Amino acid sequence: MLLMIVMSNTAFHLWTARHGPTGWHPVDGSTLDRIVQFAMIVGLDGRSYPVFAFLFGYGMMRLFQRQVAAGATPRAATVLLHRRSLWLLLLGFGHAALLLAGDIIGFYAVIGLFLGWLFLRRGTRTLLVAVAVSVLLRLLVTAPALWALVSGDLAAAGTPVAEPTTVLYAAGEENPLAAAGTRLTTWATVTGYGLVGWMLATEPLLGFWAARRGVLEDPAAHRRLLRWTALLGVTVGWLGGLPLALAHVGLVDVPPEALGTDGALSSLAQLTGLAGGLGYVALFGLLAAGLRGGAVGRTGRATDGPAGRVTGPVVRAVAAVGKRSLSCYLAHSLLFSPVLAAWGLGLGARLGSATMAAFAFGVWLLTVAGAGLLERFGRRGPAEALLRRHREAEEADDVELQNVLNKLVKEFEPATIVDPRKELVCRKAVARTGAEE
Repeated sequence: MLLMIVMSNTAFHLWTARHGPTGWHPVDGSTLDRIVQFAMIVGLDGRSYPVFAFLFGYGMMRLFQRQVAAGATPRAATVLLHRRSLWLLLLGFGHAALLLAGDIIGFYAVIGLFLGWLFLRRGTRTLLVAVAVSVLLRLLVTAPALWALVSGDLAAAGTPVAEPTTVLYAAGEENPLAAAGTRLTTWATVTGYGLVGWMLATEPLLGFWAARRGVLEDPAAHRRLLRWTALLGVTVGWLGGLPLALAHVGLVDVPPEALGTDGALSSLAQLTGLAGGLGYVALFGLLAAGLRGGAVGRTGRATDGPAGRVTGPVVRAVAAVGKRSLSCYLAHSLLFSPVLAAWGLGLGARLGSATMAAFAFGVWLLTVAGAGLLERFGRRGPAEALLRRHREAEEADDVELQNVLNKLVKEFEPATIVDPRKELVCRKAVARTGAEE
């Protein structure tokens, strides 16, 4: 997943390239550059972030379930996740201020606040209804572009991008302070969109649903679902991105409006990105089952196939990245921005789409090696350790408060209470009074 994200973040570091009406990929370069651009538009753009969003929702629900299984009330587990989202929001602010305007941590922190409050404790039927509503809202938002596509008048919807995304991401800004200001402005816009974007958050809601069914923990029990999702999802995702890719490389002549952010072809690519992202998640699930020599159940034991196939060094290193995904995501920016941006070493001015992709792959390999090293010594990633430290501190504060309330109950409890129901009422009243004091 992180390889897909780091690859999709390459375009806005090409700050000297000439950009077209999409404002994203360059419209110049060698034949190899054009091939890379084509492949990214078909297979990555708008398809990698749905993978992240789904796994974000999946992880939220699994954390919620673990907290409840450990004895926390559903309300307390939800509050814990709200606190975690607030810490992620702060972390995203720092990430944007120092390195990357395209930070997605802050956006999903806001999404997590809304979805955690509204849906973590809801039933499965409510989740599926919310998924259906979010899909309908997506269709309504893209309706003008889709109508332009159906009617054949591709110029009827969309506006060509006035400036390349490299400007919004401050990749070409030489002044570090000015670059930080631009990055924070872009970050605030993207993160603020989460205040309404949660209503379109189909992927995290599907992640909630899948986590309750244990789809990724036990892929053997859901092999049919995973296979069909992978087949249909990847097919729809790639076909949906194909017209935009063909137009970008000049094999199809379309009006510039169709290539704008809200244009017909761009909207089609974004809308089908949901299916493509879910297809990739399903492929990852099937691949994980195959690497384990079969499915792995909730107990962690292989249910079939040869044992030990998961113990290869490459597989262990990639699995180590998954355990430290937040730290690796931040490490990508640390290795990208200061090297590529104009306010740093400015290497982005000398690279094309193909060489930038090669650079991104090398950065990903470095993070894989680093995660594998941390795994070998039994260390968490820095970001994960920071979040866990704050979570443990908050849990300790909650335990201490509960101990104080219990002590107050014992100290001020009336001596003669016969009716257990009256005793319970009295305990609650005394605890409430003690908390107020």
